[in-house]
Amino acid sequence: MKCPSCQNEQTRVADSRITDGGSAIRRRRLCESCEFRFTTFERAQTSDLMVEKRDGTVEPYQREKLEKAIMLSCAKRPIDVADLRAKLTDLEETQWSKSKAVKAEQIGDDVMGLLKEIDEVAYIRFASVYKRFTDMETFQNELQKFFDSSKS
Repeated sequence: MKCPSCQNEQTRVADSRITDGGSAIRRRRLCESCEFRFTTFERAQTSDLMVEKRDGTVEPYQREKLEKAIMLSCAKRPIDVADLRAKLTDLEETQWSKSKAVKAEQIGDDVMGLLKEIDEVAYIRFASVYKRFTDMETFQNELQKFFDSSKS
Protein backbone atom coordinates (compact mmCIF):
# COMPACT_ATOMS: atom_id res chain seq x y z
CA MET A 1 0.00 0.00 0.00
CA LYS A 2 1.51 3.34 -1.05
CA CYS A 3 1.86 6.11 1.51
CA PRO A 4 -0.44 9.00 0.52
CA SER A 5 2.16 11.46 1.84
CA CYS A 6 5.45 10.36 0.26
CA GLN A 7 4.32 7.58 -2.16
CA ASN A 8 6.67 5.06 -0.51
CA GLU A 9 5.46 1.47 -0.95
CA GLN A 10 6.95 0.28 2.35
CA THR A 11 4.11 0.61 4.87
CA ARG A 12 3.08 -1.62 7.72
CA VAL A 13 -0.18 -2.29 9.52
CA ALA A 14 -0.18 -0.75 13.00
CA ASP A 15 -3.72 -1.75 13.99
CA SER A 16 -6.69 -3.67 12.49
CA ARG A 17 -10.33 -3.58 13.52
CA ILE A 18 -13.49 -5.16 12.16
CA THR A 19 -16.10 -2.59 11.07
CA ASP A 20 -19.49 -2.43 9.35
CA GLY A 21 -20.85 -5.36 11.28
CA GLY A 22 -18.01 -7.65 10.28
CA SER A 23 -18.17 -6.91 6.55
CA ALA A 24 -15.02 -4.76 6.43
CA ILE A 25 -11.65 -4.32 8.11
CA ARG A 26 -10.26 -0.92 9.07
CA ARG A 27 -6.47 -0.83 9.10
CA ARG A 28 -4.24 1.90 10.54
CA ARG A 29 -1.01 1.95 8.57
CA LEU A 30 2.38 3.54 9.16
CA CYS A 31 4.82 4.57 6.45
CA GLU A 32 8.26 3.20 7.20
CA SER A 33 9.90 6.12 5.42
CA CYS A 34 8.14 9.29 6.64
CA GLU A 35 6.16 7.73 9.54
CA PHE A 36 2.89 9.16 8.19
CA ARG A 37 -0.18 7.37 9.60
CA PHE A 38 -3.22 6.68 7.43
CA THR A 39 -6.31 4.48 7.37
CA THR A 40 -7.40 1.94 4.79
CA PHE A 41 -10.53 -0.19 4.54
CA GLU A 42 -10.69 -3.72 3.18
CA ARG A 43 -13.97 -5.27 2.03
CA ALA A 44 -14.53 -8.61 0.33
CA GLN A 45 -16.05 -8.46 -3.11
CA THR A 46 -18.93 -10.84 -2.68
CA SER A 47 -20.39 -10.66 -6.14
CA ASP A 48 -19.91 -9.28 -9.59
CA LEU A 49 -22.99 -7.08 -9.38
CA MET A 50 -23.66 -4.94 -12.43
CA VAL A 51 -25.73 -1.75 -12.56
CA GLU A 52 -28.02 -0.99 -15.48
CA LYS A 53 -28.01 2.78 -15.89
CA ARG A 54 -30.93 4.92 -17.09
CA ASP A 55 -29.41 5.20 -20.58
CA GLY A 56 -29.20 1.41 -20.89
CA THR A 57 -25.46 1.08 -20.34
CA VAL A 58 -24.23 -1.47 -17.83
CA GLU A 59 -21.29 -0.95 -15.47
CA PRO A 60 -19.88 -2.70 -12.39
CA TYR A 61 -21.43 -1.72 -9.06
CA GLN A 62 -19.16 0.62 -7.10
CA ARG A 63 -20.05 0.93 -3.44
CA GLU A 64 -17.62 3.82 -3.00
CA LYS A 65 -19.44 5.84 -5.65
CA LEU A 66 -22.82 5.26 -4.00
CA GLU A 67 -21.43 5.95 -0.52
CA LYS A 68 -20.00 9.26 -1.73
CA ALA A 69 -23.41 10.35 -3.05
CA ILE A 70 -25.10 9.32 0.18
CA MET A 71 -22.48 11.08 2.33
CA LEU A 72 -22.95 14.29 0.32
CA SER A 73 -26.66 14.10 1.09
CA CYS A 74 -25.90 13.58 4.77
CA ALA A 75 -23.31 16.36 5.08
CA LYS A 76 -23.56 18.29 8.35
CA ARG A 77 -26.47 16.15 9.54
CA PRO A 78 -26.55 14.25 12.86
CA ILE A 79 -26.26 10.82 11.26
CA ASP A 80 -24.40 7.78 12.58
CA VAL A 81 -22.15 6.89 9.63
CA ALA A 82 -21.48 3.38 10.94
CA ASP A 83 -25.22 2.71 11.13
CA LEU A 84 -25.71 4.10 7.63
CA ARG A 85 -22.96 1.88 6.22
CA ALA A 86 -24.41 -1.17 7.98
CA LYS A 87 -27.82 -0.48 6.43
CA LEU A 88 -26.22 -0.07 3.00
CA THR A 89 -24.45 -3.41 3.48
CA ASP A 90 -27.81 -4.95 4.39
CA LEU A 91 -29.33 -3.60 1.15
CA GLU A 92 -26.44 -5.05 -0.85
CA GLU A 93 -26.77 -8.46 0.76
CA THR A 94 -30.56 -8.78 0.89
CA GLN A 95 -31.90 -6.81 -2.06
CA TRP A 96 -29.32 -6.41 -4.77
CA SER A 97 -27.40 -9.69 -4.50
CA LYS A 98 -30.41 -11.66 -5.77
CA SER A 99 -29.46 -11.00 -9.38
CA LYS A 100 -26.37 -10.30 -11.46
CA ALA A 101 -27.66 -6.88 -12.59
CA VAL A 102 -29.74 -4.32 -10.78
CA LYS A 103 -31.30 -1.21 -12.25
CA ALA A 104 -29.89 2.12 -11.09
CA GLU A 105 -33.51 3.17 -10.49
CA GLN A 106 -33.93 0.33 -7.97
CA ILE A 107 -30.75 1.34 -6.16
CA GLY A 108 -31.89 4.98 -6.05
CA ASP A 109 -35.34 4.07 -4.75
CA ASP A 110 -33.88 1.78 -2.08
CA VAL A 111 -31.41 4.45 -0.95
CA MET A 112 -34.20 7.03 -0.82
CA GLY A 113 -36.20 4.68 1.39
CA LEU A 114 -33.19 4.17 3.62
CA LEU A 115 -32.55 7.90 3.95
CA LYS A 116 -36.23 8.62 4.54
CA GLU A 117 -36.04 6.43 7.67
CA ILE A 118 -32.78 8.01 8.87
CA ASP A 119 -32.98 11.74 8.10
CA GLU A 120 -35.59 13.77 6.23
CA VAL A 121 -33.14 16.47 5.07
CA ALA A 122 -30.70 13.88 3.68
CA TYR A 123 -33.64 12.21 1.93
CA ILE A 124 -34.67 15.46 0.20
CA ARG A 125 -31.07 16.25 -0.75
CA PHE A 126 -30.58 12.81 -2.30
CA ALA A 127 -33.97 12.93 -4.02
CA SER A 128 -33.22 16.33 -5.57
CA VAL A 129 -30.21 14.89 -7.40
CA TYR A 130 -31.59 11.40 -8.06
CA LYS A 131 -34.96 12.64 -9.36
CA ARG A 132 -33.26 15.48 -11.24
CA PHE A 133 -35.35 18.33 -9.90
CA THR A 134 -35.36 21.01 -12.59
CA ASP A 135 -37.46 23.68 -10.93
CA MET A 136 -39.15 24.68 -7.70
CA GLU A 137 -42.46 23.06 -8.68
CA THR A 138 -40.85 19.63 -9.03
CA PHE A 139 -39.19 20.13 -5.65
CA GLN A 140 -42.51 21.15 -4.05
CA ASN A 141 -44.28 18.12 -5.54
CA GLU A 142 -41.68 15.76 -4.04
CA LEU A 143 -41.95 17.51 -0.67
CA GLN A 144 -45.74 17.12 -0.80
CA LYS A 145 -45.40 13.38 -1.54
CA PHE A 146 -43.03 13.13 1.41
CA PHE A 147 -45.43 14.91 3.76
CA ASP A 148 -48.39 12.83 2.52
CA SER A 149 -46.52 9.56 3.12
CA SER A 150 -45.38 10.73 6.57
CA LYS A 151 -48.97 11.28 7.67
CA SER A 152 -50.03 7.72 6.91
